[in-house]
Amino acid sequence: MKFFLTGLTFLCFCILAKAQYTETINSNRPGASFGAYSVGTNVIQLEGGIGLGNDEHDLLKTDTDLFFIDYAVRYGLILEELELILEGRFAFADETNMRSDVTQSFSFSDFQTNTIGAKYLIYDPHKKRQKEGPNLYSYHANNSFQWEDLIPAVSVYAGANLLFGDNPFMFVDEPNISTKFAVSAQSNLDRTVLVVNIIADKVDTDFPSYSGIVTVTHALNSRYSIFGEFQTTNSDIYSDELFRAGGAYLFNKDLQLDIFGLINFKDTPQRWLAGIGLSYRFDQFHKDKYLEMEDDELDKEKETNKL
Repeated sequence: MKFFLTGLTFLCFCILAKAQYTETINSNRPGASFGAYSVGTNVIQLEGGIGLGNDEHDLLKTDTDLFFIDYAVRYGLILEELELILEGRFAFADETNMRSDVTQSFSFSDFQTNTIGAKYLIYDPHKKRQKEGPNLYSYHANNSFQWEDLIPAVSVYAGANLLFGDNPFMFVDEPNISTKFAVSAQSNLDRTVLVVNIIADKVDTDFPSYSGIVTVTHALNSRYSIFGEFQTTNSDIYSDELFRAGGAYLFNKDLQLDIFGLINFKDTPQRWLAGIGLSYRFDQFHKDKYLEMEDDELDKEKETNKL
């Protein structure tokens, strides 16, 4: 399975829709990172998928098979820079315990994650470039790599984890509500996008978790893209280094299909995951603010002509 998932790195595809409001859907799937930009004002976006996985823990002598359902609802609220996000994963687990002479099996299911939060874009380098306009003296300067392209857009995120009941995926005495904070930096380099996330999760609990994610996405053409992603996570309960790869196919400007695979590099537990998903955008009520400004200018011009 590890060889299969490693091969998936080179065979899968991932969509490159990473902008404030784009002509094509702007999805965070299938990776674990999220871009700096929002979906756009009054845009509702649904992202979801299903998958299989396995955790084999050498020290605990357990072997756990997983089936999971991922979900996310994103909504652009009031401002182009502001986005509300509800996301999570519901998992079904079959665990085999081999610590004694008698093998025992358990089945359980619940929310592994369930988080609601808001993301706000605090810096967009493209706005500055739009104001400056193109270089009128150099075609090369306007159509080649510039060092300033590496300057990222930056957004901040604040949210709350919501897990209730006798949840087997929660650690002992974990509160039902805990906080999550993140910073996302995104650089658009022609057909390649670099995203870096720094995440502080459950920071108000006894076992906070800190993660860093680096995602590189490259558009092969207008339909297919590929990505690779590395994540490091550190906490007193679980620390790991994870590698994801995958991709997506764009059916039309509002519908994306994706696949992904994940492996790690240790045996406590040794882990793999693979999944498939869809993202769909409802953007009928969105109107680009720049188009609104142009409409206002046309209305003013008409009024002037009447006078």
